Amino acid sequence: MRIVIAGGHGKIALLLAPVLTANGHEVAALIRNPEHADEVRVTGAEPVLCDLEHAATDELADVVEGCDAATFAAGAGQGSGVERKYTVDLGGSVRLAETAERTGVRRFLQISTMGAGASPAPGSDEVWAAYIDAKTEAENDLRSRALDWTILRPGRLVDAPGTGLVTLAPPPVERGEVPRADVAAVLAGLLPAAHTFELTLELVSGSDPISQAIAQLAE
Repeated sequence: MRIVIAGGHGKIALLLAPVLTANGHEVAALIRNPEHADEVRVTGAEPVLCDLEHAATDELADVVEGCDAATFAAGAGQGSGVERKYTVDLGGSVRLAETAERTGVRRFLQISTMGAGASPAPGSDEVWAAYIDAKTEAENDLRSRALDWTILRPGRLVDAPGTGLVTLAPPPVERGEVPRADVAAVLAGLLPAAHTFELTLELVSGSDPISQAIAQLAE
């Protein structure tokens, strides 16, 4: 498969790309900063300079067309304000999803977050509240589209080594943390899993091997 990853220089994408390329897939990793190209190449992915927020519609279509799947792994990141939560976490996902529809790319994986789909806790910081709202709206947009989508809501992300052991299920899952490496491994496993089409899944560290956790979703 040829897979386009939005947010190609993000921490999860840099872990996902080598898993995919090791499995024989081609990866086009979207980056905004050309200085990140070498770091992306090390993963085996092809860096593609394309600013998801500002690229012309035809430019984005040229990048996505011919791919077999799209993964939205972009995010405004720490230190960003309310506005960019909506332009990246929501707007970026919408743009990639609508481009996938236009170009016939049916498989779509979206990284969301635990907490999406519900109102932020009273008294939440305005940036956090905007982040949760943006992720919720991005999920809602994706569910409305004629795509083979899967939404993955990880718990609190940590940079510890992956364990390969997770809890993966439709919500609600008890809150917890999960290494980014395990998120990447789960995404790679979900990619060909047709029984996960049109599912929203939550992910934390647990006791199930990743392949088993994905397989049992068909039960």
